[in-house]
Amino acid sequence: MLMADLGDICLHYRIDGDPQGAPVVFANSLGTDLRLWDKVVALMPPELKLIRYDMRGHGLSDAPAAPYAMGALVRDLERLLDHLAVRDAVLVGLSIGGMVAQGLAVKRLDQIRAVVLSNTAAKIGTAGMWHSRIATVEQHGVAALADAILERWFPPAFRDSTEGRGWRHMLERTPVQGYAGCSAAIAGTDFFATTATLRLPAMAIAGSEDGSTPPDLVRETADLIPGSRFELIRGSGHLPCIDQPEVYAALLTDFLTTLGHGSGNGSANEGGHG
Repeated sequence: MLMADLGDICLHYRIDGDPQGAPVVFANSLGTDLRLWDKVVALMPPELKLIRYDMRGHGLSDAPAAPYAMGALVRDLERLLDHLAVRDAVLVGLSIGGMVAQGLAVKRLDQIRAVVLSNTAAKIGTAGMWHSRIATVEQHGVAALADAILERWFPPAFRDSTEGRGWRHMLERTPVQGYAGCSAAIAGTDFFATTATLRLPAMAIAGSEDGSTPPDLVRETADLIPGSRFELIRGSGHLPCIDQPEVYAALLTDFLTTLGHGSGNGSANEGGHG
């Protein structure tokens, strides 16, 4: 178990693949932890350095009192990558993780050479919607929202499977302060203006059945970044890395290949996004 002490918070992280390889960093969604990426990591090329972490309030990372600001979530990942001396990474973020990716790419181009914005947007929902969810969670727990959330996450057949039950458990066991804290961060975030300033390689991924960030919303955000690539995974919901990991990993691998990311060791990629 790897824990990074960043001063005001400790974050749980994991590294797979080649420790000297080109870094790919994964940021999880609301109500999940780094296990979100298990299936995809297992399918990625072995020469990559694959870094995952639990966002604050999730998994084994600290869960401070809510609310959280998006700036704090961005800073958490920034400091983790500094702690690990990571530069020129490709950052894959899903949902709130994709918002963190947008924020960090604007702030630290030395850390991030390209982004994959998965099932995310520059702005997700309305502040009123998120504050209503926060009130429900604080009064009744995350389980009170579970049925509605799982409908947005997965197609019916997967949702009703034995594996689907495990993802329900992960969601319901998310700390109330973590779920509420990150919901507050989403509620206060509108990255349209800043994401539109990005000039780096970007790929957006959407699921055709995603009830949280529908394909048109994802595409709208992708269109803010000149030259970005948009991919739709048909029949998938909000977490395609879980219900269609082979398709997801193939898209990631192809994107990395077009960047030349991983065609050699990590040092070969330094300075590669001039």
